[in-house]
Amino acid sequence: MDRLAFPSSLPSFSESAPRALAGRLFETRKLSVELAAPLTAEDMTVQAMDDASPTKWHLAHTTWFFETLVLAPHLVGYCHFDETFNYCFNSYYEGLGPRQPRPKRGLLTRPSLNRVLAYREHVDHALMQLFEQDAASEPAWACLIEIGVNHEQQHQELMLTDILALFAANPLRPAYRAAQPRSTQARREPPRWIDFPGGVRQIGHDNVGFGWDNEKPRHDALIHPFRLADRLVTNAEWLEFIDDGGYETAALWLSDGWAAVSREDWRAPLYWEPGDGAWLGMTLEGLQPLDLDAPVAHVSYYEADAFARWAGKRLATEFEWEIAATAARRTGNFLESGASRPMPAKGAPIDQPRQMFGDVWEWTQSAYLPYPGYRPPEGALGEYNGKFMVNQHVLRGGSCVTQRRHMRASYRNFFYPHQRWQFMGLRLASDID
Repeated sequence: MDRLAFPSSLPSFSESAPRALAGRLFETRKLSVELAAPLTAEDMTVQAMDDASPTKWHLAHTTWFFETLVLAPHLVGYCHFDETFNYCFNSYYEGLGPRQPRPKRGLLTRPSLNRVLAYREHVDHALMQLFEQDAASEPAWACLIEIGVNHEQQHQELMLTDILALFAANPLRPAYRAAQPRSTQARREPPRWIDFPGGVRQIGHDNVGFGWDNEKPRHDALIHPFRLADRLVTNAEWLEFIDDGGYETAALWLSDGWAAVSREDWRAPLYWEPGDGAWLGMTLEGLQPLDLDAPVAHVSYYEADAFARWAGKRLATEFEWEIAATAARRTGNFLESGASRPMPAKGAPIDQPRQMFGDVWEWTQSAYLPYPGYRPPEGALGEYNGKFMVNQHVLRGGSCVTQRRHMRASYRNFFYPHQRWQFMGLRLASDID
């Protein structure tokens, strides 16, 4: 992967904002290549399932994003690297032309990895030229660069979850990284419960710093008093659910969820495997003994909802979660921690919720819908979030492979209720009578 060079220095901007933006851009671009470095060319070409994409495709698509939405409209004299790449690496932008079907991205054995790396180098040097072209003042395209940086950060997370899906499907159960020593001392601490008052509260992005369009506009929401568990549901608690017949009791499940259990023969979270007297779990460190104190991961909305019903609780709404998270520090087990897997909750003051950020994305009971007054952006970027606002549920908080700087209390992730290849978990909530 060392064939790809990055600029050793940045232009001498008179203002600090463009220079800081350029720094974030090239730092992000470099990280994508670093995350791919442990993989072989073969690893980066195939996909494990329809929902996942090959690493090579992620590397090219994030580059296509900058070429198509930033460079082509704004860099004078820009020359496309390869006109066929628009078909290969467009994701879902109908307004930008036809594309390779998502389930068949793994068939793109050509272009080669070397050519994709050359594509990244071509675009990165052009991005540097763009900064030099408009170095005198705040460029009009700065907001597109910021969107592109955050877009690539999303794909960096997807690269890791997609390679986990691929390695889990490989009979050799390869490891993306070497296993690290872990504490095996079990704590089995029951969750504490924290009460939150009701009232009319402000929800959504506060327009300070970057935010996606689906986090806006900020608006009032009526909240009823609620109670929230101070930590995430653990693997040990999920084992109790399994042992009590959770996957065999239709009364616990939504109708669509029970149909999924029956059709897919779910008996445990994704990537769990029975071992010699104990469960194992597939991780980015290969197949490992299940950490019973760690948060359960890779469960669908249907499973999370059934567990909550079994426990006599419910999932939080996305607004309840945001209220609880707003006062919390944006710290936790993120990509920067190096764990690359959910970790047990650490101690905290009794009135503070733990694990609000990092470890696993938390399913909420909220359907993914537009906020009051929402309007999608004009042009191709209007397809980024708004057209998916149906039949999906909101998740909050980030995961162990999300970057800390990418996360905030108002961030809304969304997936279909049957999906579970991401680091998806849950926290219990209840009403206050």
